Amino acid sequence: MRLAVVGAAGRMGRAIIAAAALDGDVSIGAAVVGAHELGLELDALAIVPVNAAGPAVADADVVVDFSSPTGFDQALALAVAAGRPLVSGTTGLAASQLAALDEAATQIPVLWAANFSAGVNVLEHLVELASRALGGFDVEVMEAHHRRKVDAPSGTALVLGEAAARGRDRKLADIATWARSGVTGPRTNEEIGFQVVRGGSIVGEHTVMLCGDGELIELTHRAQDRAIFARGAVRAAKWLADRPPSRYTMKDVLFGAPS
Repeated sequence: MRLAVVGAAGRMGRAIIAAAALDGDVSIGAAVVGAHELGLELDALAIVPVNAAGPAVADADVVVDFSSPTGFDQALALAVAAGRPLVSGTTGLAASQLAALDEAATQIPVLWAANFSAGVNVLEHLVELASRALGGFDVEVMEAHHRRKVDAPSGTALVLGEAAARGRDRKLADIATWARSGVTGPRTNEEIGFQVVRGGSIVGEHTVMLCGDGELIELTHRAQDRAIFARGAVRAAKWLADRPPSRYTMKDVLFGAPS
């Protein structure tokens, strides 16, 4: 299987190239970068500028996008034009871009995830179960990432918050508290709070606290190596390659897609 990696010069793009080199079932068919990144060396791979990547993408089996919100639009357009499945882990997307994924999924198989770690996706499932079972507990989501991360809260933190909200049959947007400062008054019973840390080279840490009277549950995932996300993305690409057009998730990869 040949992958076209959009955002190949970034941290995750390079990690996917490295993960593919260790997987006997896949290879990199195209390393797609922005015009300002031409001339970089990526493990002796031929680099293709995104504005000229159509033929290279068409020659691949799956498009894998870990670029930026702007690069995402280009990756999605390339995948749809070539009729190739798309795996994307680009975060910070606008509502209109998420809607574009739904539209594209009528033509090609699409899998977008905020986090491709198997552990995080199991954590999401556990958070929903715990939130549903412990309806009287307060929920707080805490996340920490490296200093270069540009969006906050992280896409994974939002996914975990949405899982907690689903467990209570609510929408996260209706009950989220994004920050606290000053005299905020007592906490409400329903709100889901978020705390964000940015610093150093932290790969990614997420904790969901469920706080009851006299007891506390913490569900935590700590990423120690960016390779876990790359391996998950490669696994998702292999799984997605022969699926029919639809919108898929990492839970489908891990637990099986509904029939």
